[in-house]
Amino acid sequence: MTDRPVVEIQNLNHYFGEGSLQKQTLFDINLELQTGEVVILTGPSGCGKTTLLTLIGSLRSIQEGSLKILGQELRGASKNQQVKIRRQIGYIFQAHNLLKCLTAEQNVRMSMELHHGFSQQEVRSRSSAMLEAVGLGDRVNYYPNNLSGGQKQRVAIARALVSHPKLVLADEPTAALDSKSGRDVVELMQGLAKEQGCTILMVTHDNRILDIADRIVQMEDGGLLPDAALTAASHN
Repeated sequence: MTDRPVVEIQNLNHYFGEGSLQKQTLFDINLELQTGEVVILTGPSGCGKTTLLTLIGSLRSIQEGSLKILGQELRGASKNQQVKIRRQIGYIFQAHNLLKCLTAEQNVRMSMELHHGFSQQEVRSRSSAMLEAVGLGDRVNYYPNNLSGGQKQRVAIARALVSHPKLVLADEPTAALDSKSGRDVVELMQGLAKEQGCTILMVTHDNRILDIADRIVQMEDGGLLPDAALTAASHN
């Protein structure tokens, strides 16, 4: 195993719009995320947190600077390279983004079907086991409309983690949940990710969950605040 960071960002800038309407949204971002680290990205609405998350997730193209995931440079990466990188990442969104026409198990299975080399039997058994791990063993055949908000978010966690990604990106995963469900959801995410040795970057406004982080990175006006250390804070 290498000690190379999972995410390495250097001098990253990002712009929206063209010509005279062009507006810079990210300014000189420098950040590293280490293996197994839980990092929370916080800051006021509109400061660029989600933009940064989508760039790290290879959901937008890198315009200026360098962004490497698992040693692979995303700037100038081909479509094929981007797809390979996305397969190493689990995504958890505020709105859980489950397909209503699929059961909980089928939603989780979809994530595994993006990966080659699994038999149908393995896909089914791993999906069921992951739902069991998030406390939904008795809900595998339920459709999203018959699940609570917290249960839907648990399905989304199962879907993100079932293929053992190296990196999980979570955008406001507790925003639609009450404090107890929100706490349960992030503790579950943290526990499963630690078991799998995966890195989590979570965008949140939820001050009630900040204590689960190994490190908190603060953003304001498109930049990271100076006390956001570049390398992982030493763990106790």
